[in-house]
Amino acid sequence: MERKEILSRIPNLRHVDSGMFFLMAGPCVVENESMLHEVAETACRITERLKIPYIFKASYRKANRSRLDSFSGIGDEKALKLLAEIRREFGVPVVTDIHNPEEAAMAAEYVDVLQIPAFLCRQTDLLVAAARTGKVINIKKGQFLAPEAMAFAAGKIVEAGNPNVMLTDRGTTFGYYDLIVDMRAIPTMQRLGYPVVTDITHSLQQPNQSSGVTGGQPEMIETIARASVAAGVDGLFLETHPDPSIAKSDGANMLRLDLLEGLLERLCRIRETINAF
Repeated sequence: MERKEILSRIPNLRHVDSGMFFLMAGPCVVENESMLHEVAETACRITERLKIPYIFKASYRKANRSRLDSFSGIGDEKALKLLAEIRREFGVPVVTDIHNPEEAAMAAEYVDVLQIPAFLCRQTDLLVAAARTGKVINIKKGQFLAPEAMAFAAGKIVEAGNPNVMLTDRGTTFGYYDLIVDMRAIPTMQRLGYPVVTDITHSLQQPNQSSGVTGGQPEMIETIARASVAAGVDGLFLETHPDPSIAKSDGANMLRLDLLEGLLERLCRIRETINAF
């Protein structure tokens, strides 16, 4: 199966034949309805103009937080209904994370792509439950895994009867407080036959800070994005927020929403250059 064929199975994904990378973008977590609509409206306008295949992203709940008092969500059903409303109003597919097998069927009723968080990419029961929904499954590569090892995570989905897999690199643990992005991971995972994505905002996290709040280097977002597009990545994943300084999760590494258009314009020019060869 060609990588583009997997993308074509995502409902309402436009511009798959445009030659552009696809984009999964949105806020880290569902905070409220107005913020979701602001991000979706902006991202849809930009990606439609640039003919970028676009999937709206937001987690309905954040299960992996450093501290017990960290914001985790507004309630599962309420958040999922807001995501379904984004899908209906803007006519775009939606991706969200799931964290345990019981969530797979529930979330699949509201979204088009299910995402497996990096820390959970080896959890067999979770992968099999996700596969059985029939949705496209985006598996994030664990920070502790080599890219070649993702063959086994993807294999669990395929062997459970679902060939619709995407793989996302979000950096590899480097010491205690940093991540490294190895561009060799892109062609390595593409050789497995699945679309490959670079998560350009989580790759810039600085986790495990002594304060219990994850740090980040958002000033390097464009560097990682440019390198990934130049390396031939199929898609980009990024988190964006109107004001990351007040975001309830991962604000330290998110892209400010008003910077999204310029970034994507520049990345499209790189992609056009790559396509010319």
